[in-house]
Amino acid sequence: MSKITNLNQFRKQRDRVKKRAQGDENAAKFGRTKAQKSLEAAREEKARRDLDGHHRESGEE
Repeated sequence: MSKITNLNQFRKQRDRVKKRAQGDENAAKFGRTKAQKSLEAAREEKARRDLDGHHRESGEE
């Protein structure tokens, strides 16, 4: 006699894995402290200023 398989268990397990992956993704995306956010913002601002500083001036004066 074969073993009876409950498909609901497999569906629930699959859903748990998906929710866990989504939660991990959200934790990496939004789970930062205020200090980490401000540090990242400061670095982005500095990178933008450095890039803007490398623009060539036009010869039309």
